[in-house]
Formats: sequence, C-alpha cells, structure tokens
Amino acid sequence: MERQRDVNRYARMQQNTDQGIRLHGAKRVSFFIAAGTTILALFTAAGCAAPQSKQNHGAVQGRPVISLVVNQVGETPAKDNLLEQAMEEYTHTELQIQWVPFSAYDEKLKVMIASGELPKLVKLIYTSTIISTLKSGQFWDIGPYLKDYKNLSAVDTRYYDNIRVGGKLYGVPLYRDLGRASIHYRKDWFDRLGLQLPVTIEDWYTVIKALTKDDPDGNGKDDTYGLILEKRYNQGVSSTLTRIVVSQGGPNTWQVTDGTFTPDFMTELFFEALQLFRRLYEEGLLNRDFAIADVTETWKQYEQGRAGITISGGNGQSWQNKLEPIVPDAVIDVAPLAGPGGIRLPGEPGNAGFLAIPKDTVQTEAEMRSILAFLDKLLEPEMQNLLSKGIEQRHWIDRGEYVEIVSRELDSREVKPYRDTLPFLGETNPALKQALQPELFRKNQLIGKQNERYIVPNPAHTLESETYAERGKELEQLITDAETKFIMGKIDELGWKAEIEKWRKAGGDAMIREYEEAYRKKMK
Repeated sequence: MERQRDVNRYARMQQNTDQGIRLHGAKRVSFFIAAGTTILALFTAAGCAAPQSKQNHGAVQGRPVISLVVNQVGETPAKDNLLEQAMEEYTHTELQIQWVPFSAYDEKLKVMIASGELPKLVKLIYTSTIISTLKSGQFWDIGPYLKDYKNLSAVDTRYYDNIRVGGKLYGVPLYRDLGRASIHYRKDWFDRLGLQLPVTIEDWYTVIKALTKDDPDGNGKDDTYGLILEKRYNQGVSSTLTRIVVSQGGPNTWQVTDGTFTPDFMTELFFEALQLFRRLYEEGLLNRDFAIADVTETWKQYEQGRAGITISGGNGQSWQNKLEPIVPDAVIDVAPLAGPGGIRLPGEPGNAGFLAIPKDTVQTEAEMRSILAFLDKLLEPEMQNLLSKGIEQRHWIDRGEYVEIVSRELDSREVKPYRDTLPFLGETNPALKQALQPELFRKNQLIGKQNERYIVPNPAHTLESETYAERGKELEQLITDAETKFIMGKIDELGWKAEIEKWRKAGGDAMIREYEEAYRKKMK
C-alpha cells in the first residue's frame, strides 16, 4: 500500500505541475520507488537541457526504452498522460506505444513483420499465419526464462499452454477469462415487448425480428435492429456465429468422435445457425453491410440506442454508461449464454493475444530479460491497481473499505486502453483493492467466473498441423467467404456443400488427418 501511495502521490504532483514542464521536456522530475522509500530527484534545471525524445532503441537518461505496438478499439490515449507517466516511473522505463486502429492492425502487422521493422514488444494473435511466423524463429522463446520471474511464473499454466507452439512459449498472454461469452441486452426493450431471452434457434429469430420490426424504442420509426453483425461475425472462437453454434449443442471449431475430427461447419447444428442468419438477412433483420462493417462502427450503433441484443465477452456496464447520456431511461442487463441443453459456451484461450519479443529488434538475452522484468513488474499489486483503476483522485477515490470510481467515462477513455493491452489479471485479483461497482458490473463479472464450468474446449487448439501452419488462413478464408455468400443468398445449399468439397480438396482433408494423428499422440 505504501508503494501504491507513492505512485499516486507522484501522479498528483505531476497533475498540479505547470503544464509546460513535461517528463520528456527540459525540466525532468524522476521518481524512484524502492522498498517503500520515495526519492525525488531533480536531474536538470529548467533550460539546462534540451528536450529528449523517445527512441526505438537504446535508452533515455539511463532508462531502457520499450517500444510497443498494439491494436486499439475506440479513442487513443493522449501521449505522455498521467497513467503512462506513473507506469514509467514505477517500472523505470520509457514507454513508446504505437496505437493502431483495430481494423488496420492485421495489415500493419504484416508489413512490420515482412520489413523487419518491429518494436521491442508486439501484440500477436494465435492464428495460422502467426504460428508459421513463430516457428520460423523470429521471436524469443521465453519459456526457459519464465521461472526467473516470480509474478509471471505464478500465473495459472493454462494461460501459457494455450499459446504454446511446438511446446515453446513465445509471449506473455493478455490474460482473459476462459469463458467470456454472455448475452447483453436492452432489458427495457424486452420488457416493453414482452420478450424472453432466446434459447433455441427459433427463439433467436423471434427476438431479433421483434426488436427490429416492433418499434422497441417507441419512437414510431423503423430505426432499430435486434442484432448488428460486424465483418468478424464468423472468425474465431469469440465470434457470434461460433457462440450461437456452441450454445445450441454444437462443437467449438472442431468435433472429435472416437478420435475422428470434423470441422464445425460440416455439422448439422452449424448449418442450422447459418440458415438462421440467412433468414434474418433475407427479411431485412440484419444490417446489410455486415460483411464489411468494422466493429468500431457497429458498436456505435449499440451505444446510440439502435440495437437490442448481442453476445459479448465485454462488460454490460460499459454499454450502459455509453447509452445513458443519449437514452437516459435505457436499461442494460446481462445473462449466461444458454441453449436447449442449458448454459453452454465456447472455451476461449484465456487471452486477447500475447506480447512477443522480436529477435531482430531485441538481439541479446540481457535485453530480452529486461523486457520480461518490465512485464513481471506490471503484475505487481501497484501496477495491477493502476491498470485496474488508474490514478487516485483523477480516476478513483479511496473510501476506506472500497474504492469509488470518479468517472466511468474517464476510466473508459484513459485507463481501459492500457488495461486491455497490457498484462492484467482481472478485477477479481485478490491483490486489488476492490472498487464499489454497480450491480450490473458485478453480475457480469460473476457470470464470467461461473462460465468456466460450462465451457466447450476446442480440441485442436494446440495440436500441430503442418497444413494449418502453411495454409490455415487460406482455408479459413475459403469457408468464411462461403458462409457470407450463403447468408447473402449468393449460393444455395448445394453451393454451400460444393464449397465444403473445395475446402477438403484444397487441404482440409490433409489437416483433418494431421489433427487426428497429433490427437492420438497426445492421448498416448
């Protein structure tokens, strides 16, 4: 607690300092925290030193520079903000964070990897393309070093196992619950129309139709949707399509029966979900631009009160906060994702990607270890509290038994981006002093924890397949494109089956055989 107060005291001091004096400008205030002791040292008097900018390599005034590129949904934090300064002072580093819009990140990453112009830390997602890159030896295997860092090594090993490639560990996960899917919905709309939460495929159709056509907001206009899809609706374990399929009793990506592997899209329950989306599209109950819509734009529709239900891994309280200034009487609620057989949801890898260290940029073991030390420090209680709640007085107030959040809008804008893109163990971390949270927030958190009892794992998640590593992205694209064509009526059922045959001949059958062989070896 003493060290936490030091962090907050420093931040308040910076907030009250003349705005012309910046950490990276002519006058510099350095703050060291060690064994609970604060040492305040003034390195240069005003005007005695020229401003010094952060560089990708080397160090600034004796501190290592850690450059980082991450994707960002929503507003980008201001440069050199108070939270970032406090983080730099505690970890004794200089941070250089490049925030890339979510929709542009994949393309940006490809260019950076191909050109060898990567930062010292880069956020990666566990995909076939990235797996191939990792296997080529471009990133450090941190597995053998993890034991030397008390905080990193103390984390549940499942989080690391879910991102291993060939038994090697190439990054530190951005920790998330293993089962995050839940239904978020406009309870006021449901109450007004007398609706119940959907359970069956037919229920989903009925609810979405009513929320679209029956004027749930009561304004006499045809201006609402039940469900708004974005272009990643069918991509990955956290996609809307996968979540609905699993809720109905279907597999999570792959089905295993007596050692035989079948991709989810070749199962009957998957096709029923696909038919649901086609029916919604045909009847004008889905946004017409779903195949190209970016998630940033679709969420604006939810936040402006134009949509009524979604399956989300996020926090319903955030939706409530965004809605209230526009629709003061809006009521958001959250519920477990349930189907005919009860609560059932796809198990997720327990991360929102992972932070990897490129060998081209970080060429020595010593520097690699210094970056692991930085990440390890971020898991200390002081930094977890900073990522959780931000700066005392600006973002939260200590009320003794609990912490009161000053402004949820400010938290969303200034704290959440760091919480989402740096290692954070979650609000239930016992090291955190708990904030007084609204009932909706607490309900959402509880569902997330309870979900772990109902998750359906992807049996192929960490299995080796040479075909997947080499052609997985191409094969996935073939099927996801076919799904969109079917939904939009560009192909019929026979056309859909023809696309599946095309997938099988293009490498799908080979991938199935490789997964089956890897599975047999694993079971032995």
